Amino acid sequence: MAKKKVSERHKSHKEAPVPKGCLLAIGGREDKGEKELSAEQSKNVDFESDEILKYFVESLKGSDPMIAVVPTASTVPDKIAQDYIKEFNKLGVKKVEVLDVRNREDAFKDEYLDMVERAAGIMFTGGDQLRLTSILGGTPVLQLMKERYTYDEKFIIAGTSAGAAAMSTPMIYEGETQGGYIKGDVRITTGLEFLKNVAIDTHFIQRGRIIRVSQCIVTNPGCIGVGLEEDTAICVRNGIEIKVLGSGLVTVVDGLGITSTNIYEINTGEPFSVRDLKVHLLSPGDTYVLPTYDQLHI
Repeated sequence: MAKKKVSERHKSHKEAPVPKGCLLAIGGREDKGEKELSAEQSKNVDFESDEILKYFVESLKGSDPMIAVVPTASTVPDKIAQDYIKEFNKLGVKKVEVLDVRNREDAFKDEYLDMVERAAGIMFTGGDQLRLTSILGGTPVLQLMKERYTYDEKFIIAGTSAGAAAMSTPMIYEGETQGGYIKGDVRITTGLEFLKNVAIDTHFIQRGRIIRVSQCIVTNPGCIGVGLEEDTAICVRNGIEIKVLGSGLVTVVDGLGITSTNIYEINTGEPFSVRDLKVHLLSPGDTYVLPTYDQLHI
């Protein structure tokens, strides 16, 4: 039943469409109003408790909307799902269901396809982004999420930490060293592809990830790197229009103007160099349009 809905929705559109839905990518450790503030949050005069999750809830459409929590990335899915159920209930959402996909077989079940069809919003939790891509990649559940995000303006997909990193393609899933300045240290694969030609990295300032996302972009300067600090998010509309939320900074790494790099000349294990890599720092409230090319196909 759900598979038929997916194919009919897709066949009615001949060209690569501009997504009508909204993406909310969160850098991890979003404030839930329960823990002590970090040093940065306490000094930030514009800090607002629960700001990001409140924005997610306020973006839900319908008189009694349902949120589907996807804890697939986590090794403790029951616990993390209950944490978000509690938080969303506190914010006034009565209907919160768990899309408890733990293996690829689960991602073909009609009950989860029905849940995606009924949901006003999807929330991907943190954990390991490689679990998300290896379990959900190429499945009906993911395809239906993409269809709804593409064609349903009332639909919002949020993800935090690993859930945000998995939204993009390329997807950074591991770095052998903290710095990431050695060729071969940064491991990249295909993400869930809600955003194409964009690489999202999370916990960005806290874990010093500017160099590792730079290596990702240097290997393919047609992609844009987006680094999300903790308790910081981007809302993406029309597939390219970004607005910054939360208490920290968003770092944009733009390689379109790179004039030279040695990444293709050096051996694995050697430091790379690059010239004319552009970096933007965006604070809450700032907007930015991703300078990506129109998709010629899906």
